[in-house]
Amino acid sequence: MKKAPRNNKVTILLNDAEQRALDRFCERYHVDNRSKLIRETLIRAILKQMDEDNPTLF
Repeated sequence: MKKAPRNNKVTILLNDAEQRALDRFCERYHVDNRSKLIRETLIRAILKQMDEDNPTLF
């Protein structure tokens, strides 16, 4: 599958505790690409919520 270029930038700010948690997670699980981790985690949460919000027939 061909990858779409990433041309759109999103910037987030973390407080000290959030940054420490991210640092610990990345160190513990040997995460080399934080952008990929955050992007995939964010999109997974969005898709899950959208799936839960879809109306069902039953």
